[in-house]
Amino acid sequence: MSHLSFNDVSLTYPARDRNGAAQLVLDRISLSLSTGEFVAVIGRSGSGKTSLLNIAAGFQEPSEGTVTLDGAPIDGPGTERAVVFQDDALYPWLVARDNVAFPLKLRGVGERDRRARAEELLELVGLPTAGNRRISELSGGMRQRVGIARALAAEPRFLLLDEPLGALDSLTRSRMQTFLLNVWTKSGSGALLITHSIDEALLLATRIVVLSPHPGRLAADIPSSFAADILSGTPAGDVRASPAFKRMHDGLIGLIHTASPEEELAA
Repeated sequence: MSHLSFNDVSLTYPARDRNGAAQLVLDRISLSLSTGEFVAVIGRSGSGKTSLLNIAAGFQEPSEGTVTLDGAPIDGPGTERAVVFQDDALYPWLVARDNVAFPLKLRGVGERDRRARAEELLELVGLPTAGNRRISELSGGMRQRVGIARALAAEPRFLLLDEPLGALDSLTRSRMQTFLLNVWTKSGSGALLITHSIDEALLLATRIVVLSPHPGRLAADIPSSFAADILSGTPAGDVRASPAFKRMHDGLIGLIHTASPEEELAA
């Protein structure tokens, strides 16, 4: 089992001009997640959600504190942490199969092996016949599936998901939530999801982390079992309609808007 840990992490942006003040974006965040966990981060605008993911990805260095993977400090991007963005970020000049295989090509994997692995991953994400299709021929949901398959090609220990379903219409997004949950389970990786949707966090996460804004501070870290219900066969619609789901949804809304680390989610 691998562990991704934020250890008293703070992030400060310097003043924009001589008379301005530095901006504290994240304030002493301590958080750990393991492979097999799906952690969703929610919070109001200004709580530093995407900054937290960028630090985990190695795109940005914290001003204070450290981020470690299995005890080793993270000092940049790495294949053990794969990022999926809201924009699918696929290469339009490559067909779907070659997009998925691209990380393997960078690692020097031979053409036959990377082609076979790409086909396996396309089948995993429900696109077994899409390998030769151009990106322009795919719907938004299909493109995100290809992007997730590409992220899995490097066999990462952690998936870092920055609003990966945010650009999709509501019906496609609902279907993709269940898909993402199933793919995460099969991958054996850990997942860190940034989302503005409380509904999505409740459906997908094994833990929900709430950040308060200005600066981003850890307000709550709450276990959730609704994803396990869906994986055991309960329809997502039935989960959403349950009194427990509605109660926790309302509690999270209240917690987010209080923005106080001392507030606790009502049982």
